This record gives sequence, structure tokens and C-alpha cells, in this order.
Amino acid sequence: MLNKIFYILKPLIPRFVQIILRRIIVKIKTKKYKDVWPILEKSGNIPDGFPGWLDNKKFAFIITHDVEKQGGHDKCIQLMQIEKKLGFKSSFNFVPERYDVSPQVRNELTDNGFEVGVHGLNHDGKLFSSREVFSERAKKINEYLNQWNAVGFRAPAMHHNLEWQHELNIKYDLSRFDTDPFEPQADGVGTIFPYWVDDDKSGFWEFPYTIVQDFTLFILMNAKNIGIWQRKIDWIVEKGGMVLVNVHPDYINFDNKRTLEEFPLNLYTDLLKYVKEKYSQIYWNPLPKELAVYLENKYR
Repeated sequence: MLNKIFYILKPLIPRFVQIILRRIIVKIKTKKYKDVWPILEKSGNIPDGFPGWLDNKKFAFIITHDVEKQGGHDKCIQLMQIEKKLGFKSSFNFVPERYDVSPQVRNELTDNGFEVGVHGLNHDGKLFSSREVFSERAKKINEYLNQWNAVGFRAPAMHHNLEWQHELNIKYDLSRFDTDPFEPQADGVGTIFPYWVDDDKSGFWEFPYTIVQDFTLFILMNAKNIGIWQRKIDWIVEKGGMVLVNVHPDYINFDNKRTLEEFPLNLYTDLLKYVKEKYSQIYWNPLPKELAVYLENKYR
């Protein structure tokens, strides 16, 4: 109900006011939940039967991007080129009916070994407002999944209902997290490992993000460095888990400037360089779809 009220009022509240209010809330929650964020100790427990990572790598490093608006869409190729130069690959999740998703951009991403996924349908906060609404939108989402040859999905704002999401024709979902008290649905899954979500007819892999999102860290917390990311990554590596990050092209400033809603590019490249330099021989950087295939082959 609170989520519904928020999305009704959201268009009436100036953006800078939204951010100021959210910064206050995040500051309060950071103190309140210090025992379970950014690290929830129990989430490091290795699941029974977990097969380990490809080639006996110590941990998996999975990079995902949610592209929220046209401005973010128009930054994707530049971001892809930076990641490729540093030796990484990632997935880009687009909102089909919020802005113009260029077939040329999608093709250039996939032609370069990157991945494209679907990020909701409208990004209006109403996807899970009722089963009827979800089912109607799921039909359209499946059309885009098929049209884009995509197998992955992430819901906007990390809203989720895994029971309903079986209506989607997907191999994996990215709409959960291990621990994050700052999300609207703050029910973390309590694991830094992938897991299977099954029902009587179908199933999909759930890949929770395991380090705090860029918007929370750099815009709401106004962090000036990647210290929180580093701390969590080091802990995940120790546990042999999955470092899964969600970075939005929309919020990256490629001129390395900081604005109300943008953070300098070098903070993101610092993350990539940190993993590459400190853990160069022990990480596996699969696309989410590659991880899904790997797990499918290991478990079945």
C-alpha cells in the first residue's frame, strides 16, 4: 500500500525534494540496520550441493545495468566500450515502453559479446499492483523477450513476486538481493549465491545483487569512494560467493563530475580495476545467461 501511495504522489514531488527526503531516510536506516547491512553474515553460507564456479574460480563477478531513461540508453555503447577495454562484459536491461530502445544499440551490444535483458515494461511502479495487471503486462514482456532474443528479467525498483513471475518466459531473474534495507520491498533473500525458483510447470534462476546499487551508494549516501563496495567484495570473495552489481548508465557522469543525480565515471571504473587488479586470477565474469546455462548443466 505504501508503494502504491508513493507512486501516485511521486509525479507531484520535485526530483530534488525526493532525493533529499530519501537521503534522510537512508541515513536513519544505515544506523538502524548496521548489523545486517552491508554484510549479512548468514548469507555467506554455501548452499547444499553448490557446484562451485567455472574452472574452480574463487568467485563470480557479474555486471548488470538497468537503463531507466533515454539518457541512460544513449550512454550504453560508451559504457560498453569502457568495460570491454578493461576486459569485462555485462548485461544491459532496457525498459521497452518507456523510451525508444534502438535495435542498433541492442545489436551492437550483443555483437560485442554483451547481453540484453528486459527491465519491466513501463517503469511506473504498477507492474505488481494486481495479478490481473501483471498477467496483462507479462504478455507484452514476453513479446519483447522473444523479439530481443533475451532470457533475463529485472523488475523496476526491485519489486517482485516470484510466484507471478513464472508467467515470464525467462531463464533467470535479477529482482532480489541478499540484504538491502533501502529498497521498497526490503525482504532480502539472505544468500550471495544463485538459487532455483521452481513451481509445478516451470522455473528460473534467481541471481540476487550482492553489493549496494550505485544510486544508493553515490547519490543517496553521497559516498566519495568505493570503500563500501570493496569491503563487501572482499567478504564475498572470502566466502566464495557471487559479486553481482547493478550500475545505471543514467547516473554516470562521463566527464567525471558530480551532480544531484550523477556520480563520476571514475568511481565505477575504480570498481572494475579493483576486481581486476586484486583478484585477477580468481574471478569468473560470466554474462547472466552464461551463468544460467552453467548452472543448468551442473544441476540437471
